[in-house]
Amino acid sequence: MTGSLWQGARHLDIDARLADPGLRIVVCCGSGGVGKTTTAAAVGVRAAEAGRRAVVLTIDPARRLAQSLGLSQLDNTPAPISGIDTAAGGSLDAMMLDMKRTFDEVVEAHADPERAAAILANPFYQALSTSFAGTQEYMAMEKLGQLHRQSEASGTWDLIVVDTPPSRSALDFLDAPKRLGSFLDGRLIRILAAPARAGGKAYMRLVTASLGMFSNVLTKIVGAQVLRDLQMFVTSFDALFGGFRERAEQTHALLADRGTAFLVVAAPEPDALREASYFVERLEEEGMPLAGMVLNRVAPVRLPELSPELAGAGAERLRDADPAPGSAEALAAALLDLHADRMRQAERHHHLADRFVAANPYVPVVAVPALAQDVHDLEGLRRIGQQLGRRPTTP
Repeated sequence: MTGSLWQGARHLDIDARLADPGLRIVVCCGSGGVGKTTTAAAVGVRAAEAGRRAVVLTIDPARRLAQSLGLSQLDNTPAPISGIDTAAGGSLDAMMLDMKRTFDEVVEAHADPERAAAILANPFYQALSTSFAGTQEYMAMEKLGQLHRQSEASGTWDLIVVDTPPSRSALDFLDAPKRLGSFLDGRLIRILAAPARAGGKAYMRLVTASLGMFSNVLTKIVGAQVLRDLQMFVTSFDALFGGFRERAEQTHALLADRGTAFLVVAAPEPDALREASYFVERLEEEGMPLAGMVLNRVAPVRLPELSPELAGAGAERLRDADPAPGSAEALAAALLDLHADRMRQAERHHHLADRFVAANPYVPVVAVPALAQDVHDLEGLRRIGQQLGRRPTTP
């Protein structure tokens, strides 16, 4: 089945997309456990060995990308991957998002040293930068923007491959600017930041007086020191909020640009394909450029001359003869059973794929077969890349 088309499905030509110099960003999204991280790494390897200067960014906390590339670990700084065939002039770097480190870099880059030190030491900042809901997605937008600006300024890379977190949270970064704006425009933040945003002494006195009763009540609830820490954090951090929101919105626009391609990664299982349909619908709603779907771990097409039914019947006849353990007949029966199971699995996979294609006929698809073992090195990634680049054949 690998590389073939299901009932009129369009073929996703990965190699043609990677050969397009206008393609600057590839975003791999999908539910957990479908091979999304491996797909992102394989796309990076194939692009690099085709002549692209690629960098792979993973924001998947499972840390599987380093293992797929044969490394012990990755960090927040792009690292070159050795063993890449550079004959075509390409290269490959890889990194894993460090949410806290990226947030610290934003503060250090956009605040003077004294204010940056105060922010980094503030307990509210420390909580925000490590555990606030959505911080990972905000920082993913920030890091992607950093990589893109660096590539535009220095030409370090001409392709960025982004591996997103599993499940539906993989699309939360699309909402990062909106959610950030809601947080920054919240009533408590505006009240606490009002004195710092005030334009004159008279207004300052008015705001301070109006906050008196509110502050007294809040102090009784959370404590004086906590309130002072919060006010100091908001006052010190206020000047950075607008810049971060602006950059996040710029990155959102970058994702919607024609130079970006989203790959939805799935496996031939009902839950994974339902999630894939959700991703397709959401990307369409957001106006994001969907390249197509990569369907991983597909069983090979069944051989028409030996259907599952015939294989199963042959195994039953051999067992009815009560063959001796270890005999040729017993081995043949076991092989026929295995063949029947594999073919039934293939039929199930293709049936599920047919349903997805029928519901999403405009989405190009490429199939990658199930491999005998997990991918954990460059050779395995090359094999995946070869399957991604395989031309379609008729069923």
